Amino acid sequence: MAIAKAERLMNLALCLLGTRRPLSKRELRESIEAYLEAGSDDSFNRMFERDKDDLRELGLVIETVENLDGEVGYLARRDSNRLPPITLDAEEAAALGLAAKVWQQARLAGAASGALQKLRAAGLPEDVDPYEAHGALEPRIPVHEAAFEPLMLACRDRRPVVFDYRKATAAHPEPRQVEPWALECWRGHWYLAGWDRDRGAERVFRLSRITGKVRSRSGRYTAEVPDVVTVRETVASWAGETADRSALIRLRRGAGYPLRARATAVRELGDGWDELEIPYGHGLDAWLVEFGPDVVVLEPAELRADVVDRLRAVAKG
Repeated sequence: MAIAKAERLMNLALCLLGTRRPLSKRELRESIEAYLEAGSDDSFNRMFERDKDDLRELGLVIETVENLDGEVGYLARRDSNRLPPITLDAEEAAALGLAAKVWQQARLAGAASGALQKLRAAGLPEDVDPYEAHGALEPRIPVHEAAFEPLMLACRDRRPVVFDYRKATAAHPEPRQVEPWALECWRGHWYLAGWDRDRGAERVFRLSRITGKVRSRSGRYTAEVPDVVTVRETVASWAGETADRSALIRLRRGAGYPLRARATAVRELGDGWDELEIPYGHGLDAWLVEFGPDVVVLEPAELRADVVDRLRAVAKG
């Protein structure tokens, strides 16, 4: 069975690389013998989707194109799948090794290891150990959200998605149609930046608030994808990294050390409480809620109201 699957993947790759125009599922099924032997349309569709995902995991760049009649086709352009000669010195190889090691505790461990194998096949010197130079370092990026992997693939393949999202101030989730741009990690939390089709504007979504499955949709993006630097700035702003004002809070003694690290002024109040002045930007209310009863917002009034609204939403379940 393994040989049959390898042969099927090879035939599919050759078809996609050998065409000058996108091929529909129907045309691919008629061109590959294994697909002709599929018992039903559903069986073929499942087989084709698995094979397509396997080829992408192996590094083949497969484009999805929709023609004027709405029919979806697939092709793999040769210029997008041609790897130039790679020459890396020891320091560059070590940097790539560290980047791969970051993901060893996450869902991308297999992909990271596969990437290093591909680099060795493309010319990475066999006597260079990417981990040896910085073996004492153990960088990690935790990824616990089930939405991470399908969203990462959707960002890579430029596929619109649909998911249910619960805002911090809402008791129940609601469906969102999004054109995903990029995933960014801030303060240990993962965020998705993209274009919200329902609202007609860019939005940032915290992955831990996505409920249920992320479902892919066919079709092209309707909004232009910004430069990755702009996306990072957007995520930073929504995650509370951009502050243009100050807020005054009460913080229980011995708690909230991340808040204390950002405080511009601290004053002891007695009775186990301190008063802190901290930078105030978008997203601060969501951060303060995480500290629960250890934090009381004094001013400004709108920040206090936002925190109260979020706490009420959490209390409602």
